[in-house]
Amino acid sequence: MKIDSYRFGEIVINGKRYSHDVMVFPACVTRWWRKTGHEVAVADLNEIIAAGPEILIIGTGAYGAVRILPETESFVASKGIKLIAVPSQQACERYNELRSKHQVAAAFHLTC
Repeated sequence: MKIDSYRFGEIVINGKRYSHDVMVFPACVTRWWRKTGHEVAVADLNEIIAAGPEILIIGTGAYGAVRILPETESFVASKGIKLIAVPSQQACERYNELRSKHQVAAAFHLTC
């Protein structure tokens, strides 16, 4: 998967446009639902954790409004997964930089 572009409310991955939050895996893109809109809890990442990436990138929104809960950070680390949580534009750039060198999964909040 390659991220072609990102702007507030929209991401283009492998030529397909998405206007909802997404999780990106090496072979597919799925909708990303969170229990609480601007917080990332452990349960919000079950599907990604099960995939066993080396690196998990979380796009925290255009303005970085999404907060990763401390227990979520601890849980991800306990699984041996490196977590990168940055505003979504930077997250897209990091994903594209790392995707060919590492097993990477990502979750992107597209708005605030």
